[in-house]
Amino acid sequence: MTAAISLHVTGVVQGVGYRPFVYNLARRLGVTGWVRNASDGVWCLAEGDPETLATFERALRDEAPPMAVVESVVAEEVDPEGAVEFVIIASHAEEGAMTLVSPDIATCDACRSELLDPTDRRYRYPFINCTNCGPRFTIIDDVPYDRPMTTMRDFPMCPECSAEYGDPADRRFHAQPDACFVCGPRLYLNGSGNAPADWEWSAEVETSPRPHRDHDAERTRSDAILEAATTLLREGGILAIKGLGGFQLACDATNEAAVSRLRDRKRRWGKPFAVMMSTLELASEYCEISPDESKLLTSPAAPIVLLRLRESVGAYGEYGCEDEGAGKSLASSAAGEGAEDAKHPQAPRAPGKDCSSKGLACSLAPGLRELGVMLPYTPLHHLLLSAVGIPLVMTSGNLSEEPIATGNAEALERLGQIADAVLLHDREIRSRYDDSVARVISSGTELVRRARGFAPFPIRLPFRSDVDILALGPEQKNTVTLLTGEYAFVSQHIGDMENAETFAAFERTIKLYSRLFRVNPGIIAYDLHPEYLSSKHALSLGLPAVGVQHHHAHVAGVAAEHGIDGPFIGVALDGTGYGPDGTIWGGEVLLATLGGFDRLARLSHMPMPGGAAAVKRPARMAIGALAAAGLLGHPGAESLRSRLTEGEESTLLRMIERGVNSPLTSSMGRLFDAMAAICGVRDDAGYEGQAAIELEAVADSSAQGTYRFSITPGEPAIIESAPVLEAALDDIVRGVPASTVSTRFHRAVAAAIVDQCSMASASSGTRVVALSGGVLMNRLVMDGAFSGLIDAGLQPITHVRLPVNDGGVSFGQAVVAWARRHEV
Repeated sequence: MTAAISLHVTGVVQGVGYRPFVYNLARRLGVTGWVRNASDGVWCLAEGDPETLATFERALRDEAPPMAVVESVVAEEVDPEGAVEFVIIASHAEEGAMTLVSPDIATCDACRSELLDPTDRRYRYPFINCTNCGPRFTIIDDVPYDRPMTTMRDFPMCPECSAEYGDPADRRFHAQPDACFVCGPRLYLNGSGNAPADWEWSAEVETSPRPHRDHDAERTRSDAILEAATTLLREGGILAIKGLGGFQLACDATNEAAVSRLRDRKRRWGKPFAVMMSTLELASEYCEISPDESKLLTSPAAPIVLLRLRESVGAYGEYGCEDEGAGKSLASSAAGEGAEDAKHPQAPRAPGKDCSSKGLACSLAPGLRELGVMLPYTPLHHLLLSAVGIPLVMTSGNLSEEPIATGNAEALERLGQIADAVLLHDREIRSRYDDSVARVISSGTELVRRARGFAPFPIRLPFRSDVDILALGPEQKNTVTLLTGEYAFVSQHIGDMENAETFAAFERTIKLYSRLFRVNPGIIAYDLHPEYLSSKHALSLGLPAVGVQHHHAHVAGVAAEHGIDGPFIGVALDGTGYGPDGTIWGGEVLLATLGGFDRLARLSHMPMPGGAAAVKRPARMAIGALAAAGLLGHPGAESLRSRLTEGEESTLLRMIERGVNSPLTSSMGRLFDAMAAICGVRDDAGYEGQAAIELEAVADSSAQGTYRFSITPGEPAIIESAPVLEAALDDIVRGVPASTVSTRFHRAVAAAIVDQCSMASASSGTRVVALSGGVLMNRLVMDGAFSGLIDAGLQPITHVRLPVNDGGVSFGQAVVAWARRHEV
C-alpha cells in the first residue's frame, strides 16, 4: 500500500547540501515525491510503503550532511499525489516564515585536494567551494538560500558548473556559490607597480552579469597575480587581502621590520597580532597544541585559537626578546629610561639583532606567552600560504578601533596608506565578518570573539517568547541579539561603539538580522548606562524599552544558555558596568533569577582618578587603590610612586581627596590594572585589558603561596582588597619577583570567588554558580575558580556558545527582558 507524508525540517538546512542529501536518500530507498527550500526550512513530500517512509523520516535527522543542524522533523500523513520519481522543485518564499542560515565554513578536504590537483579543472582556483564548505552568511541577501538571493547572482554558471549543479551524484549538486575560472569571481591586484592593466580593479569591471572567460588564460592571469602577491610578502611588504567577511592585512610573521611597519601604519602599537600557519605541524613547532586545541584549529569554523608558546620559543616583546633593550618592561619606559626609542607609549621596544632568532618576530604578541594561531580557511589562503612558505601575520583590515573594510572601493581608500598592495576580488561581501577567537580551558572551549564560523547560528532558548525582542548590547565588544520564538540570534562581533563607522555597522546588522530571520521587535532591551550609544539608540526607537543592569545581563545569559531560570548565584567580574547606586560595578556576587537579582557582595570601592584616564594609565588606578587602602606610605609603593611624572601624584591625590573626576568603582578589572602597575608590569595600557593580560603572562605556576581578601559583613558584604594589596607590597619590599606576586594575587581572586559562593550557597540553598565577565577570560582565575567551586560541592557553569566578555551581554539583556515580561 502506498502512503504519503509531508515533512517539515527546520534548523541549518539551507546552504549545507541538505536538499541533495534528501534527493539521494529518497532515490536509495525508492521513495518518490519532492523536496524544496522554503523561508521556514525544507519541505518534503514522500510517497512509499509505510515502513520505508519511517526509515526515510528517521534518516532525515540521523544521516544529515556534516554541516547541517537539524532542529526538528515534523511529519504529517497526507494523500498521495501519485509521484513517479523524486525531484527537487523550485524554492518557495512564505511571508513571515523564518529559517536558519549557515555560517561560512572553512575549505573542506575534498575541495582542498582538488585545489592542489593539477588534473582538476579547478586546480589553483581561489574560490573553489562545494555544498560542504565556502561562503554562506557573508553572501546572502535573503532567504530562501538560492543563488538569486546571494551576491553570486552576478556570476551565471558555465555549462560545466551548471551540469555539476544539476547532477544529484555530484558534490556540488545545488551548491549555490559554485564557480570556476570560466564563470566565477576573479582576483585583482591594485598597487603592484608595472602590472598588466587588467590586474587593477575598478568599479567599471563589475558588470552584471559577468562574462565567461577562457579557462587557461584566466588561470595564467590568476597565477601571475598570486606570484606577485607572494613576492611582495616574501620581500617584507604589507598586503591587504579580501577575505570572506572583510579585508585582512598580512605580512611576514618572521620579519620584525615588516611587523613593526604594520604596527606603525595600522596604529596598533601593543595589541597582539594573530598568525596564520600553513599546517598544524608548523604551528606545533612554535606552540603547545593539545588534542582539543588541534580539533578546534581544524574544525569547520577554523577560528583563531590562543595557544601557549613553547618554552623554547618563550614570551615575545618586552619579556621574551634576547636583546637587552628589547627585553625591558615598558614600566621602565614610563619612567623615562630608553623612552626616546619608543615611537608610541605602548609600542614594542626596538628589536635587537637576535630578535627573530626563534623564528617569529618579537613584537607579534608583546609581553605575552600565548599566540593567536589560525590555519588557512579559504582557498586563497591555502594558495598564498603554500606559495609564500612562511607564517603570515593575518590581522583585520582597518585602522585600529575601526570596523574592517568590506567593499573594494572602501578598502582602496581606507587601506591604501597601510598596505603596499591590495589583493581583491569581485564577489561582494554582504555581511562584515571578523575572525572568531577561541581557546581551550579546563571547562571546555571558550569563545573570546564570536563571528566567522559561529554566527548567525542561534542559541536555542529554554522558553518560547510570544513577542520579538531586540537587545542592543553594551558599548564595548558590541553584539546585538534578536529573540524570536524559541531562538535568540546573537550577531557576529560588531566592535566598540566609539565611532560613526561602527555605529553604522551596528545599524546595518540589526536590519540584516531582522530581514533574514523575520524579526519584528516589540520590546527593546538596553544597558542602563545613559551615555552608551546603544542605550541612546534604544530610547530613540519609540518602542517599549527595558533597561538591564550590565552584570545581571552577564550572569542571566549564562543561566539561559544552560536552561536555568533560577535562583542561581552569579559572579560577574569585569572592568566596568553602570550601577544603580551611581558607582561603577565590576566585582559582583549576585543571587539572581532571569528576571531580577540581589547584590550579595562586592569588591571594596576604589577611586578612579581621572575616570576613563585611569583605565588607560594603570599607574593612576594603583594610586587610587592604595589611597583607598591607606597604603600609599608603604615602602613597597616607592617604586610605583617614583615612576609617576612630576607633579602627577599630588594632582591625583587632590582629585581623590576632593572627589573631583574620581568615580568610585568595585571593579575587579580595575584591581587587576592596579596590581599590574604595583608589580611594575604595566603603567600605561595601549589596549583594553593589556595590563591584566600581561600580569597573567608573568605569573609563575610553580610559585608557592597566596594572598587572602577579608570580608566585611553587610548587605552587600564587602570583599576587602586592602589585605591583598598590603601582602603584595610586603613581598615587593622583600624582593619577591613580580611573577610570584602575580601568582599569589590570581590565587587570591579565585579563592575569594569560591569563599563567597560557598557562603551564598549555604544561605540561599542553590548550588549553581554562573561565571561571567571579562576578568574570567583570565585562564588562571577561571580555571582556579571552576575547580575550587567543584571541590566545594557547587555547580559552576559558564558560557558555552557565547563569549564570557561583553560579547555575550546582548543575549543576557534579551533574556532578562523576556523574563520581566513574564515575571520569571
